[in-house]
Amino acid sequence: MTHDHDLVLKPTTAQTEAALNPPPGRNGGDLVVETLAGLGTTTVFGLPGQHALGMFDALRRSDLRYIGLRVENNAGFAADAYGRMTGEAAPLLLSTGPGALTSLAALQEAAAASAPVLAISSQIPTAGLGGGRHGYLHELPDQQASFRGVVKSVHTVRTQSQIPSAIADAWKSALTAPHGPVWVEIPQDVLMAETPIPVVTVGDAFPEELLPRPELTALAAHLLSNAERPAIIAGGGVVRSDASGKLRALAERLQAPVVTTYGGKGAFPWTHPLSLQSWLEDRHMTDFLEDADVLLVVGSGLGELSSNYHTFKPRGRVIQVEADLGKLESNHPALGIHADARLALQALLETVPTAREDETAGDRVRGVLDRVRERLDVQQLDLEQGILGSIRAALPSRSPSFWDMTILSYWAWSAFDPRGANTMHSAQGAGGLGYAFPAALGAAVADPTYPVLAVSGDGGALYGIAELATARQYDLNVTWLIVDDGGYGILREYMTDAFGAATGTELARPDFVALAESFGVPGVRTSAETLETDLAKALGEPGPSVVVLPVVLRMFAATHLG
Repeated sequence: MTHDHDLVLKPTTAQTEAALNPPPGRNGGDLVVETLAGLGTTTVFGLPGQHALGMFDALRRSDLRYIGLRVENNAGFAADAYGRMTGEAAPLLLSTGPGALTSLAALQEAAAASAPVLAISSQIPTAGLGGGRHGYLHELPDQQASFRGVVKSVHTVRTQSQIPSAIADAWKSALTAPHGPVWVEIPQDVLMAETPIPVVTVGDAFPEELLPRPELTALAAHLLSNAERPAIIAGGGVVRSDASGKLRALAERLQAPVVTTYGGKGAFPWTHPLSLQSWLEDRHMTDFLEDADVLLVVGSGLGELSSNYHTFKPRGRVIQVEADLGKLESNHPALGIHADARLALQALLETVPTAREDETAGDRVRGVLDRVRERLDVQQLDLEQGILGSIRAALPSRSPSFWDMTILSYWAWSAFDPRGANTMHSAQGAGGLGYAFPAALGAAVADPTYPVLAVSGDGGALYGIAELATARQYDLNVTWLIVDDGGYGILREYMTDAFGAATGTELARPDFVALAESFGVPGVRTSAETLETDLAKALGEPGPSVVVLPVVLRMFAATHLG
């Protein structure tokens, strides 16, 4: 009797001959790039460093495309966006100590947003490991410890034979729901030493499917089918799992209004009759969701931003579908279903018996959106809404956009129509500055057929200025809109509101147009009146460009402060 675990793939004659006669001059770094190629990788991001030179030398002998950025954190943001756009685990090659640590903020954003990043770092030579104070360059007592609380999993290598399996395991971890960044660590001497190991030819590492438990989806389907006022909150998990079509089908069957979180932008069509859009920071929306007798939350942990700063208090039954086990019921009691959003929505579609009739659902959606607009209208925010409208009009419908932590981005979270799933991304997961431009570069590498928009404030832009050189070197099709308000505008507003004055928010800054042109990147200074024309022209021309908008914007009034 033959069991599945008894079956092995027999090597072909050619594979046997190749194994017996591997090409000369290979090192441990070749095992890294060969494993990546075997897993389907075509592109890697990163920066070289002394301990990582074995990997970078191996790139020269491979067919992998290398995109080198100027700062490790920016390389991490680029890999993050590449992973979001392609659904692949984007390799990020890093050196030891300072180089590795500089990537931490980017990896935190990838973890918060469930973006698959495969970070591969070098380490000091094996003789220096173990926490002793040997004085090696870049030495840390325990480098892994700096990453364990940030990444999804840590994979250590101490011999060359461990490299293929460690990278394959990390790849599988990164792509198993919830997606996330993973960390592989390989000592310098292991990467540099000549290897007798045959060329790596097979790299299959299939992620595990996270299926919902059928008794839970059966109960959820019963609750939703019998609800009088069902509603849905769609989070980033819907986007990551490519489940927007299934979400729409379920919402229409249930006649359930849908609001998307900021990480879930594009998960549901903006102009659909059941679309509540993304106005989560509005008390009218919060009241509407609290009134639902059954609320389905898909792919969201209902964190601070998604719960109107934890003022949301549901009165009905909550059903929460979440791939991250730690987020189930972390903020509200719920029927928790630990599952990938796509698989759970499919199970609900197969279990909800018949379409529900509710002629009032569309009226209720229009009513709450009208109340939101009425609240905005009295605040005299035509400038901000007009600028968002100009950006939407200038940006091609299928073009992705990447937004930094700045006032215009906070507006976009609630008010911008992304016109499609997986087209709008921001740093709202971890909330660090400097995300937009390097992330847009990663997206342009992933798909050069459409222009990519990056939006930053002048403060956040200064985090990524060096990457203008990257944009020019690889001729990446990214237009960078820099909103120049003279400092950290949102912090200025927060501090002025809280304390009557702002401290540390005002910034000296360069002439961004002249600076861009010094990198060989075209730049233009625009205004609110000419933004649509100038931005459309920049987006329509190949290669990188910079558009600078000097303007001071205001946020709409908060509704969570009582």
